[in-house]
Amino acid sequence: MRIEEDCVGKMEVPDKALYGIHALRAVGNFPITKELVHPKIIESYIEIKKAAAITNHGANTLDVTKCNAIIKACDQLLKSGDQSGFITPSIQGGAGTSTNMNTNEVIANLTMTLDSKVFIHPNDDVNQSQSTNDTYPTAGKMAMLKLIPNLLSELERLVATFTNLGQKFAKTIKLGRTQLQDAVPTTYGKSFHAYASLFKRDLKRIKHASAELKTISMGGTAIGTGMNASKYYQKHIVENINKCSKMSLKSDEDLIDAVQNTDHFVTFSAALKTLAVDLSKVSNDLRLLASGPQSGLDELRLPKRQAGSSIMPNKINPVIPEVVNQVAFEVIGFDATVTAASEAGQLELNAFEPIMFKSILTAEEHLTNATQTLVDNCLKDINVNDDKCSEDVKKSAVTATILSPILGYVKTTKIIQESLKKNESVKNILLNHNILDEQKIDELFSPENLVNESK
Repeated sequence: MRIEEDCVGKMEVPDKALYGIHALRAVGNFPITKELVHPKIIESYIEIKKAAAITNHGANTLDVTKCNAIIKACDQLLKSGDQSGFITPSIQGGAGTSTNMNTNEVIANLTMTLDSKVFIHPNDDVNQSQSTNDTYPTAGKMAMLKLIPNLLSELERLVATFTNLGQKFAKTIKLGRTQLQDAVPTTYGKSFHAYASLFKRDLKRIKHASAELKTISMGGTAIGTGMNASKYYQKHIVENINKCSKMSLKSDEDLIDAVQNTDHFVTFSAALKTLAVDLSKVSNDLRLLASGPQSGLDELRLPKRQAGSSIMPNKINPVIPEVVNQVAFEVIGFDATVTAASEAGQLELNAFEPIMFKSILTAEEHLTNATQTLVDNCLKDINVNDDKCSEDVKKSAVTATILSPILGYVKTTKIIQESLKKNESVKNILLNHNILDEQKIDELFSPENLVNESK
């Protein structure tokens, strides 16, 4: 064991550990969860430290030997993907200081492991010109941006799948329903197309919200004034982060605002929540339309994925929409957490970014995975019970709505009431009472006319 000392006192640290006293204290202080800081935050933090070393050397505040040693350590960590030295919990007090200090410690200790002749100090060298208050939110934003392509890719597949289903079932007529009561007819083509349109808006919304994440506070240090950062560093740090990370970030015009306010996270979280709500609504529809099969709507046939009961043989449940529902409930809760945490910020800093980052990054990943399984394990092999849908339309009294412009609302209502009372089709009632001739009736009640597609 080696002895390390900080402003609180001394502590034993394992000899070969790359982490140090600050990270070890965090482990003891925050026994909330065994979930560690997200790997993409750590990866982004290492890129930031590499860029900072390059920038500080350019400002002549870090000599070339130390600069190269830090770069070498960062490159090794990024190439190997080894994050075993990063031990801080994802939920932590201190506004992310433990994660920043852990990163400083790992990089400093690794440089000296690679070259014992070089001494690198975690604060004076690795953390030079920085503060947790500008590096931590920057690493968080970078991590969120890195997860977005996978989410957008799955959303694009979802839109394409619903679009294809809309084309496949363009002529499959069905009853529409409002407030769970029979309404005028439509087609499954139109229904699936509407779902595609819904998720196109989610794509647009998430892209728009994520654009705000590209504005970062680097160079602001503690509260946005840039204390202890050279003018050269402030001017060049963002461009060097972009080179190290291959991203397109830009500096905020008001660094004091950027350090203390977290509205970007609220906006992005809200976009994720909206996607969750939309996924859940559509999953509700799928479960309801597939209900039965003998005593429910039985319009959709979802692919069979697993046995649904330990007591009822051959029972199959809509497990894929169900799991998507549950992810949606979770993400809605995450958004409430992000909202509360952002509102709770005080004066020059928000101390609650750790829980925001954990919530948002988990939401991104779970929404990505939920969308993937919805497409692959449900929608791709979904089918429509054409016979059931057609029969429901034929026997529905509400199809008489097509008569309102001809016979008027009151007379049409009486026809519908008689149809329901006698359990007889509207077409038969029209014929029996000689209200319209058979040719006109067939024309009015043709599938094309019922779904408003007649020429």
